[in-house]
Amino acid sequence: MLVPVKWLKEYVDIDIDIDSKELADKLTMSGSHVDSIESVDKGVEKVVVGKILNIEKHPNADKLVITTIDVGEEKLQIVTGATNIKVGDYVPVALIGAKLPNGLKIRKSKLRGIESYGMLCSAEELGIDEGLVPKELKDGIYILSEQYPLGLDIKEALGLYGEVLEIEVTPNRPDCLSIIGMSRETAATLGKKLKYPEIKINREVDDITDYINGIEVHDKDLCKRYYARVVKDVKLGSSPVWIQRRLMEAGIRPINNIVDITNYVMLELGQPIHAFDLDKINGRKVIVRRAREGEKIVTLDGVERELKDSMLVIADEDKPIAIAGVMGGENSEVSEETTTILIESANFNGRSVRLTSKGVGLRTEASARFEKDLDPDMVGKACDRVCQLIEEIGVGIVVKGSIDIYEDKAQEREITLRPEKVNNLLGIEIKVDDMLKILNSLELKAKFEDEKIYVTIPTFRRDIELEADLIEEIGRIYGFDKIQSKPLIGTLTKGDKSRIRKIEDITKDILKGLGLNEITTYSFISPKAYDKINLPEYSIKRNCVRIMNPLGEDYSVMRTTLIPNMIEVLTRNYNYGVDRAWAYEIGNIFIPKKLPVEELPYEVRTLCIGMYGLIDFFDIKGVVDTMLKELGITGCEYIREENYATFHPGRTANIIKGNNVLGVIGEIHPKVLENYGIKERLYIAELDFEIIAFLTNLEKKYKPLPKYPAINRDIALVVDKDIMVREIEKIIWENGSDIVENVKLFDVYMGKQIPEGKKSVAYSITYRSYEKTLTDEEVTKVHDRIVKALEVQLGASLR
Repeated sequence: MLVPVKWLKEYVDIDIDIDSKELADKLTMSGSHVDSIESVDKGVEKVVVGKILNIEKHPNADKLVITTIDVGEEKLQIVTGATNIKVGDYVPVALIGAKLPNGLKIRKSKLRGIESYGMLCSAEELGIDEGLVPKELKDGIYILSEQYPLGLDIKEALGLYGEVLEIEVTPNRPDCLSIIGMSRETAATLGKKLKYPEIKINREVDDITDYINGIEVHDKDLCKRYYARVVKDVKLGSSPVWIQRRLMEAGIRPINNIVDITNYVMLELGQPIHAFDLDKINGRKVIVRRAREGEKIVTLDGVERELKDSMLVIADEDKPIAIAGVMGGENSEVSEETTTILIESANFNGRSVRLTSKGVGLRTEASARFEKDLDPDMVGKACDRVCQLIEEIGVGIVVKGSIDIYEDKAQEREITLRPEKVNNLLGIEIKVDDMLKILNSLELKAKFEDEKIYVTIPTFRRDIELEADLIEEIGRIYGFDKIQSKPLIGTLTKGDKSRIRKIEDITKDILKGLGLNEITTYSFISPKAYDKINLPEYSIKRNCVRIMNPLGEDYSVMRTTLIPNMIEVLTRNYNYGVDRAWAYEIGNIFIPKKLPVEELPYEVRTLCIGMYGLIDFFDIKGVVDTMLKELGITGCEYIREENYATFHPGRTANIIKGNNVLGVIGEIHPKVLENYGIKERLYIAELDFEIIAFLTNLEKKYKPLPKYPAINRDIALVVDKDIMVREIEKIIWENGSDIVENVKLFDVYMGKQIPEGKKSVAYSITYRSYEKTLTDEEVTKVHDRIVKALEVQLGASLR
């Protein structure tokens, strides 16, 4: 933000012995970082006010004229090629010996045989940025709008003196995007008193209800407050030089007196203001509403913009007349024919303004302020200030009364501050009286009672929420440079990873060894992702944490599952023509403790594995089995699950270990694949990594090679089709008398030789004892017991 020092001095009594460099240093040390200091005059010397007395054609040049200029003490003959001058104009005259910002030094010269004793100056030659010059003064000589004493230094006439500070304002301090805000910071830094401009309107006529038929705010979630006043008998024209200079020094081009005053107040108080031609508002009624999808408006820059139904507009009974918080429309623009204006001052939702500004491709001084959430209590003061200035310069008559729609009023908050906490945290001893003085200088109303400081936070300081914020305020105004450095005190400790992080590293190594690639995705996703993975409306996973200021709709909620992220990555690879992709991600999901959110959510570490490309369910099951085995987790069961809408019914299972559900594994449902536009079978496993870490057993026990031989027996069974092989294997192990070493399924058959509704399963069972050589009788006894148990419990029969 550009802050002219002489404007700052109107509200803060800055000592004359403090120059701009020292002021910039003090502001920087108190937290308002000054990027640069620029001199307004830019080295202009010996340029004065002159009056054109006579203009004659040059006898030897068609494009030159000879002028006689009165500069007070003498009359000068100056030859110029300017075409925008006339007799009686007051102009800047560079005398012989003058220096201009472009490095030019003025000397006596002769142009086509006629002597010239100086030069008439344009705005550019005076060092005024062309982009800040009023349109009518851009080309040719800078014509002064007032009659000044002849010979007066042009710097004094145009206010071309002093310095401008360029200050970096952080996004959490929108109160500092104004001269008053920076004056408050300056006053607190220098220990001075802040002088507010006195807002007083001396004459008001008629009643506002005679001019406007009401204001309706339909979307109060996007417009917290709407305040309006009316001014009649408006005389549009150029602004006084002092207003123009203030705007130009602050980086804004003057346009006309009404627009300039609204911009002046925006810079002064930080509240954007807009003026409408009241006669162009159909029905003389203002409606604040969301735009209709596809509705169009031509903004003040002459560009037609198409609106969406998420955008807020200011409208009359027939059409939108402004994009709320961004820019007004041409159809309600103040022009030379305007006689009555409606002055709007409002408080719009910052997120809405930012998204609208981005959506229409238009960022303005107003939107840059609104998107940071301004103080709604400043709305009325700013509008009244505009009316006051219109009255002061005599370009309109203020109508009595206002319309103020402000239901949910902003409330001040109170924070308790412990003085001992301040000193302990800052490492110094500040007296309570000094703390109170600092806080009150920032208009943080503080009082000391019962050994504590109670601080009332004004509505314009939304960034202060905690006791630590108040301590920071005290520290920065006291001066962090005054706090002496102290050596660090403490004991050396050895840093190490937590157990879960170590297990995570091991897991990553295992999965990378199995041929999977690690991916990392954003923790925030679009709420539409839950629809794409077919989550039912009642699913608990739809209870998610919503972000207050998201980057966009696609990043507006915290994820409660990693599956949408994994499918997005696999789909992207599929679309790029990658015929095989195996990937995994270990990341957090966020489960709210309560909705609406009142405290931080649970963060659950989760592992997601995704695969496609000439594979089936047993490939991803093999990956999970191998990983769990390497982590020392054995005896897991895969229980068929039919009720996951994201997964294919009958091809999905819950992974169970004792009483713990590790997660889910299966083939993605065809409808979900269709939502993502992928025509390849996709397999995903999502596991609770915190449970995996809890069950992990990294202790390895040595087991010697067996000394005694093994005996293999094959068994072929006919069982019901619905019986799962895990049930068969469980019975084999339970009846194996500790001599069953391995059970391997090697055949599953259903065909003509097998009865309908049945299937044949064949196993190879390895028997071994680690204490002796087994006899056929011992093996046969156990083998027969296994067969008997299968017949009784499962109705199995030997094939």
